[in-house]
Formats: sequence, structure tokens, C-alpha cells
Amino acid sequence: MADIIMAGFGGQGVLTAGKILIDVAAREGMNVSWTSSYGAEMRGGTASCSVVISDEEIGSPYPTRLDVLLAMNEPSYDKFIGQMRDGGVVIVNQSLMSQRRYPDNVDVYLIPATDQANALGDGRVANIVMLGAMIKATGLIGREAFAQGLEHYFGKKGRSNPKNLEAYRIGFEEAGKL
Repeated sequence: MADIIMAGFGGQGVLTAGKILIDVAAREGMNVSWTSSYGAEMRGGTASCSVVISDEEIGSPYPTRLDVLLAMNEPSYDKFIGQMRDGGVVIVNQSLMSQRRYPDNVDVYLIPATDQANALGDGRVANIVMLGAMIKATGLIGREAFAQGLEHYFGKKGRSNPKNLEAYRIGFEEAGKL
């Protein structure tokens, strides 16, 4: 089982990243839950989603201790880092973080997701870069299975974009553990 929080500013695609993750995990035969939380402002306010992925029945969609934190910005990191389990995985969008010391009890992966997305010419894919880093860091879903699921997710919405898959692969390849 994995208890996950994905958090960032509204408009960074945090809720979409959570929906992509549960869609792919469900297609892989796992049990999933997804709940969201966001401030009154959509773009620029705080947004987060809680994702639970398990091979067994899920008792609660609201984790109290986290296995994985995907932080798209510094305020989100600061808000949720205290909820991490020892040995958990933290994926940080290094583009939007100040220099800091990270806790020793978790594995931290830094990825300049916003910079990578902008280099691809589409800042909206930073969330996909982060998903690639998370898949590499956690191994929750196989690399190619996730890539296929990502294409399926956007294809069924009629919004296929080759940059999504490229962003995912960049995140997967460039995620580096501290």
C-alpha cells in the first residue's frame, strides 16, 4: 500500500497528476482512492490530493502518515513533510524550492520539473515530469506500463500530446536521489 499526497499551487496540475496516477494504477489491477483539497482560489491557491494505492482493500482515503510526498512548490513541501513515515519517498520540484537541508529519515528526489517543462516549450507538463520522477523513485508501477497508461489517459479524453510522454520520460530519467 502507498499513501501519497501530491501538492502545489492551483494551476500546476496537481489534481490531474493524482487522477492520472489512479487511472493507471486501476488499469494495472490495483485498488485506488483519490480525494482533493483546494483553496477558494483555483489558479494560484493551494491544491492537493490524497491518493491511496493498494493491492488490498483500502480502509480510508485519508492517510495520517505518508509513504510518498510529491511537492510541486515550497509551501506544499513545508506543509506536508512532517507527515512522512520513516523511509518514505519525497519528490521535490527543485525549480521552486530554496536551498535547504532535507530530513535524513526519508529518501529525497530532486527534479527541476518546472525548468524541464519550460525547456520542452510547455510549462503545463511539469506535473508529468514529477510523475515520471515519482514512478522511478517508488517503483509503484512499471516504467512502460505507466507510459502506456499515460497515453491511454489523455487519448480517451481526446487530448493526446507527444510532450506528455516526453515529459514523463525526462522525469523518470533525471530523477536523482540526494
